[in-house]
Formats: sequence, structure tokens, C-alpha cells
Amino acid sequence: MLVADMTFPESFLAHYGWQGAALAAVMLVLLCTQLYYYLFAYGRIPAYKNNRRKAVIDAEPPISVIVPMFSEDYTFVENQLPWLLRQEYAEFEIVIVYVGCDGDFFEDLLRIRQSFPRVVTTKIEQDNRFPISTKMALNVGIKSSHFDHLIITSTDARPRSNRWLALMAKGFMRGEIVVGYCGMERKKGFANRWIRTDRMMESVQWLARAVAGAPYRGIRHNVGFVKRLYFEAKGFNHLNMNLGEDDLFLQQIIHDDNVSVVLSPRAATEESVWGGLGWWTRQQRYFGVTRRFYPAGIRNFIQWELGSRILFFAAAATAVAVMPAEYKLAAAALILLRYIAVFVTIWRIARRLGERGLCGTYFLHDLLSPFYELFLALLRLRRNDRVWR
Repeated sequence: MLVADMTFPESFLAHYGWQGAALAAVMLVLLCTQLYYYLFAYGRIPAYKNNRRKAVIDAEPPISVIVPMFSEDYTFVENQLPWLLRQEYAEFEIVIVYVGCDGDFFEDLLRIRQSFPRVVTTKIEQDNRFPISTKMALNVGIKSSHFDHLIITSTDARPRSNRWLALMAKGFMRGEIVVGYCGMERKKGFANRWIRTDRMMESVQWLARAVAGAPYRGIRHNVGFVKRLYFEAKGFNHLNMNLGEDDLFLQQIIHDDNVSVVLSPRAATEESVWGGLGWWTRQQRYFGVTRRFYPAGIRNFIQWELGSRILFFAAAATAVAVMPAEYKLAAAALILLRYIAVFVTIWRIARRLGERGLCGTYFLHDLLSPFYELFLALLRLRRNDRVWR
């Protein structure tokens, strides 16, 4: 009769002890944290509609596309530049800032203007004693541009459609800062699928905050802002770093409700892949240095998802390893519930961003990426002289 009169918590505690009750509580709290991220924080991305924002201007503005070019990049001239020139948009210019010392190459760039008047080229003489940073090249490009609305991209990226610029320009109708997505070039092999998945999930973190009205960054291959904000901020910040133009600077000019998020496969760009996992790890180590300067709330948002994920898996694995059969089944059911929620959300996000064939790779990425991020964090503890000036 005493057993029958017990409440469920009392019965659970009597059967599994305080260790089993504590383990169940930990798994449920961590599962709820994970569901919050994937169903609510990340789940906003697929349904986001930028046209619900209040218009700030009533027509698409003329656009200056700023492209810093370091060294004699014939690949950009032959492959990426034609994608920029064929954009279906009425009024735009492409400002190429060449950093180098090859006079013949610069003359070739100047001759392009004879056939394509939209191209504006300026030069910064390369001097090994005084290295030129991307920020310095962008500063020259911004001052050389003729229009007030700027889109920043790179020689490593190309638009995924002829409507890229039109859609990004439409974003300026609803905000002074426009952020878009940039995926990675699709190639064969597992390494490429990991790189593409890692880029997508890294982008999901800042896109989720942006669509929720709390943006903190864009991506250097597909971001724009009005020239006025740049000059009001007196140019780029953190000038002792070669990084930060797409995150630390944006955090300086972001104000209440001035960021427009453009989410469409046709509005995305695609970055070239120049290597395998080793190359990608070096890239992530280099560009991730700026994270240490993010506000605590942003760092916590990034880290809590990774931390709660690995702790959830650890708690579930403990339950499966040491608890009775019915407890193992309950733990397996919680794992399955999480994976269903995660799969549905990631599938919808991948469709919205124009990423294909990544859902299968994501399951491995989901399991291993917390360890990969820890590895990157350890690598970043060592000073990287490429970062600092």
C-alpha cells in the first residue's frame, strides 16, 4: 500500500536512487536547452521574412561593390569578375582595390573599364615594410566609391545567381546594414562536405541572432552598409588587427533595428575552397580570433549550445551504459526526440540557404563539432602573427 500511495517522483527516487533522479533531471534540462536552440533560436531562420520590416527608403539604391585584391589574381579576373558584371541590376559599380606592384597587371585592370564602364580600379603600392591590411584596402575602396550604399565582397567569392545584387540592394530598403549568407564551394569528398556543413552551422549562429533582432556580425564575402555609418564611426576599429571588418566593426555601427537580413539562395555568395580539412582548420583558427572580443552575451549564446550538446550526449551515454533497461530506453527516446527536432530544423535551414546534400553529414558534424571547436580554441591560445599588425 505504501508503494501504491507514492507519487511518481517518490517512486522514481525509490527505484533509481538519487543518482538516477539527478541524471534524469540533467538530461531533461539539457534537452530543453537544445530544443530551445533548434526549435526557437535557429528555428526562426527558415520562416524569416525581411519584407515585414518597416521600409527606410522607397526604392533600390545605386550600389558600389568593394573588392580588395591582393597580388595578381587572374582567377578572380577570369572567373569571379564576370559573375559580378552580369548582375541584373540597373545602377552599380565594381570598385577593385589592387594591392600590389605589378604595373602591367594594373594596366590590364584599367583596360577592363574600356569594355565594362562599371569597373573602377584603384591601386595601393605594395611595400613589404608596411603590409597593407584588408581594412586599409577597403578604406581606399570606400573613399573611391561613387555611391552611398556599399556591398563588401572578396576575390574568393562569387554570387550564386544573377539576382544577388538586386536582392541585396532590396535589403537596403529596410535597413542601413545588410547581411547575407556565403556558403562554400561544392566539391567531391567528405572533407568538402564537412567544410560546407561547418560554414553553414557557423552562419546559423549569427543569422539566428540577426533575425531575432540582436545581430552581431555578417560575413566578409556578402555584407553591406551605408557610407554614412562608416564615416560616423571614423572608419574601422581594432586597427591593430588584420581582422574584424565583418564583426567587430559591425558591432560598432549596429544600432536598434538598422540591420536587414537577406535570406535567399539567389542572394547568397559562394567562397572558393582551396584545400582540405587542414586548410579549413587554419582558416577557422585565423578568422576566429575576433571572438574573444565579442560581448559576453554573444559568447555565451555560442558556447551554451555547444556545451549543452556535449553534456547531453555524455549524460545520455551514461544512462545507456549503467542504468536499467527501461531507463536506457527512455534515454534513447530523448536522443531520438532531439535528433528529430534537429533534423527537421537543419533540413529547413539548408533549403532556405540553398545548401544541398548536407543533412547526412550534419549528423557526424553534430556529434564531433564540439570537440572540433575545443581544438580550435586551444589552437587560438597560441599567438598568430598573421592576425596582429
